[in-house]
Amino acid sequence: MVRHNNAIQNNHFRKDWQRRVKTWFDQPAGKVRRRNARSAKAKAVAPRPVNLLRPSVRCPTVKYNLRVRAGRGFTLEELKAAKINKKVAPTIGIAVDHRRTNKSEESLQANVQRLKLYKSKLVIFPRGSGAKKVKNGDSNAAACAAVAQITDKQTLPIDQPAGRFKARKITKAEKEANVCATLRKAMTDAKLWGVREKRAKDRAAAEAAGAKKGK
Repeated sequence: MVRHNNAIQNNHFRKDWQRRVKTWFDQPAGKVRRRNARSAKAKAVAPRPVNLLRPSVRCPTVKYNLRVRAGRGFTLEELKAAKINKKVAPTIGIAVDHRRTNKSEESLQANVQRLKLYKSKLVIFPRGSGAKKVKNGDSNAAACAAVAQITDKQTLPIDQPAGRFKARKITKAEKEANVCATLRKAMTDAKLWGVREKRAKDRAAAEAAGAKKGK
């Protein structure tokens, strides 16, 4: 029985919800289908790795930037430092991203070392079976016979950096350092380096002109 001055209930129970139920009965079959597709792809590209070599990059935003994940491709600067041609790289299983840039020396060196490790383990098969087909840079027959296909998601695993640091005492130099002043000086130097460089060039040119007049 309705008591007090409440709203009259208007429950909707005649919406024919059975027609709108989303089922997931094909999930096991989809799992098998994806596995078969991966196996077919591995057989088609064998003995090459199933996936391309990807760089290790930091996740965006302050919340996640402690994590390292696989990026889209190596930068042109990283390939140049590792002495790999940017057009040859895709042909030997290396992903290239011409839009990404390096923001720190640490990430650049880490990916350069990753490329060098990949080059040291790389086995290049000759294009044909004859002796004339073997070119400079191709691997020998023993290395080609002993090769094993890599079917992992990452051709070279990406290790996560250590997330915790042991507590230690603050040094005297750290106590006396003025971090705010150091950052402000770095910002000022970055802002005014062009003006200062032009001023120094003009001063040197004026001194050179004055020396010529004195002679």
